[in-house]
Amino acid sequence: MNGRPVAVVTGGSRGIGRGIVLSLAGAGYDVVVNYASNADAAREVGKEVEARGGRAHLVRADVSQRTDRRELIDQTVATFGRLDLLVSNAGVAPTVRADLLEAEEESFDRLIEINLKGPYFLVQLAARTMIEQQAAGIVSNPKIVIVSSISAYTASVNRGDYCVSKAGLAMTAQLYATRLAEHGINVYEIRPGIIETDMTGGVKDRYDDLIFNQGLTPIRRWGQPEDVGRAVVAVATDLLPFSTGQIIDVDGGFHLRTL
Repeated sequence: MNGRPVAVVTGGSRGIGRGIVLSLAGAGYDVVVNYASNADAAREVGKEVEARGGRAHLVRADVSQRTDRRELIDQTVATFGRLDLLVSNAGVAPTVRADLLEAEEESFDRLIEINLKGPYFLVQLAARTMIEQQAAGIVSNPKIVIVSSISAYTASVNRGDYCVSKAGLAMTAQLYATRLAEHGINVYEIRPGIIETDMTGGVKDRYDDLIFNQGLTPIRRWGQPEDVGRAVVAVATDLLPFSTGQIIDVDGGFHLRTL
């Protein structure tokens, strides 16, 4: 137990999640690093957190499972005694990109369970804990960040299940921001654009062309996990105290409409 703020980051061992974990560690947070399967990657991230002066606690949990979500929050409180920030980041891409007219229900069910249902109820658990800890004077002004995607509003007909799950996350952020404002818990949605991770590795050549040659994004470069991490740190360090339900685009300007 100590006075340092504590963050839980789901999907924290790789990609965007890793960038968020390391950014928070650099900002003075201890971090609970949630991972689903890659224990080696989680251990490496834990070492990097400690190298930045923070403490890391690794929790293997599948956010789509009720008991795992409960265990994640319980271990956070048992280890650190507090929960100041939840970053709901874990998500998966479709196993197979399938045309909307050919897509199978199994893929849809999988993505909704992991990408939407899991975060929806994890936020509920975290919010209850934060409310209790505020009343006990353990934390003040806790926060919740939901990491969604430009796919929340961008139609990709070969991965409709993914788009639907991210659109649901956008509404999840709005709902919880409205419900939790009376408790002093601000909720933010961060929408990454095209970020260079292992998830986008298979389409790198296509996006290289779209970004650098066709101007898909006004800022002509790939986004990096650290770009998302910096946005989370802005929330975590109280730089946006009079905002809640805010959508923070980290997308190189993709969302701009130009003529």
